[in-house]
Amino acid sequence: SQIKKDQAFFENEDNMKNLLRILNAKAEQIKLGGGKEAIEKHHKRGKLTARERIQKLIDPGSEFLEIGLFAGYGMYEEYGGAPSAGVVVGIGKIHGRDVVIVANDATVKAGAWFPITCKKNLRAQEIAMENRIPIVYLVDSAGVFLPLQSEIFPDKEHFGRIFRNNAIMSSMGIPQIAAIMGPCVAGGAYLPIMSDEALIVEGTGSVFLAGPHLVKAAIGEEIDIETLGGATVHSEISGVTDYKCKNDEEAIETIRSIISKLGQTPKAGFNRIEPRPPKYDPYEIYGIIPKDISRPYDMYEVLARIVDDSEIDEYKAGYGKTVICAYARIDGWAVGIVANQRSIVKTKLGEMQVGGVIYSDSADKAARFIMNCNQKKIPLVFFQDVTGFMVGKRAEWGGIIKDGAKMVNAVANSTVPKFTFIIGNSFGAGNYAMCGKAYDPRFIFAWPTAQIAVMGGKQASETLLSIKLSQMEKEGKIITKEEQEKLLKEIQERYEREMEPLFAAARLWVDGIIDPVETRKIISRGIEIANNNPYIPKFNVGVIQT
Repeated sequence: SQIKKDQAFFENEDNMKNLLRILNAKAEQIKLGGGKEAIEKHHKRGKLTARERIQKLIDPGSEFLEIGLFAGYGMYEEYGGAPSAGVVVGIGKIHGRDVVIVANDATVKAGAWFPITCKKNLRAQEIAMENRIPIVYLVDSAGVFLPLQSEIFPDKEHFGRIFRNNAIMSSMGIPQIAAIMGPCVAGGAYLPIMSDEALIVEGTGSVFLAGPHLVKAAIGEEIDIETLGGATVHSEISGVTDYKCKNDEEAIETIRSIISKLGQTPKAGFNRIEPRPPKYDPYEIYGIIPKDISRPYDMYEVLARIVDDSEIDEYKAGYGKTVICAYARIDGWAVGIVANQRSIVKTKLGEMQVGGVIYSDSADKAARFIMNCNQKKIPLVFFQDVTGFMVGKRAEWGGIIKDGAKMVNAVANSTVPKFTFIIGNSFGAGNYAMCGKAYDPRFIFAWPTAQIAVMGGKQASETLLSIKLSQMEKEGKIITKEEQEKLLKEIQERYEREMEPLFAAARLWVDGIIDPVETRKIISRGIEIANNNPYIPKFNVGVIQT
């Protein structure tokens, strides 16, 4: 509906614009990788940067959906940091086809792999596998960042998983193409060579299990890089690589040519009609989302600025009103929406229910709606602003755990593609029931107003303080009211820092932080990408907690 543009609206709008301005400034800085000087050195070697390579690889005028831009933010500072985890990842169009692209950024520590780099590479492969789309690796990396080798080498989700995925993806029929555009050493040498086809750039590309220094240390042989594992060696002597290219540009053209000839694959067939824009201006979302995210607002107003024609077919509209369940279209695609209502609602029996809280009736409704979307092959979109499940005697006696478990079961076993947007709060089991990262959403993005934690900052800080005080009392220490307040402030500040969306994006709990206005476009792009995988397993919830 038409929104009242009062002082609160303009304060909210200013707050959102300010958050976006700060985020965009950080994003621009991160996009410089190792910085302007490092980029110049890189160019002097005749190499393009990771981002320049991607721009030349994707179709002219098309957009690159970046994943994990803020990965590594504020991490590894004792080693000088790792902007964007030293690797650029995303989905782009090559000859009209969706392709995952992974490009090492050699301006960041020579493209060395930090633990978060490994996590980001695994995320890229997961996207290719879940959506059955080709993947291109633009390799330019010195290998594992040795000071942190124990955190990246031996475990299940560590470096070795990447080559395991190369093999699994190959068996799944997912095309993998790698271009060796710089050094490619040790375990890292397996990644391009386990791909279906490998290209190597003359003069800059090299690949070997051990570099000259290690060869000398291990067997006493003295040899230079080019003779050991340069482009000519691998294209004409060892047969390890398949194409020798003069420079980055030729390598990129060759990849485009290879991808242009891939055969067509069947689609999933999600329903889409001619798109229609929302009736209301999406930029009004800025004024709707409160500056203080603990304040209520009407989620219907947000949805009216995202869905086609601002129209929804609401499911069980009068029941379980703290969770909105509705069928709608977004950019023409049919979707099932599950969204937390943040206004206070009143049940038919006159009971007041707090917005953002999942009650038994809302969990019951949402579980059933999710099952219906699976039955009908309709992708699910979750809009999270959830403070958790209802607590207290009445809720517990009413079986809230059983109803919550039913919703979590439906989300976990759901087989249609799921997309999650964290608008505001994302606390406790509410994060799980509303399809948080652990529940395999195809893509998960946060708005700048997101807060992700096991519980709200106030409750957590007070709980932590009371635990600390009782420990001190046991030790015979009594602290003054002032000291208590100082301690509470310290606990609160640390906790709040960890709730910020940047903290989550740095650790890849979300794929990125987006401008709310981009939500509609990202959902449409996400479904288009998901539509490439025709295999949707049979939906089966097992024992449902009735």
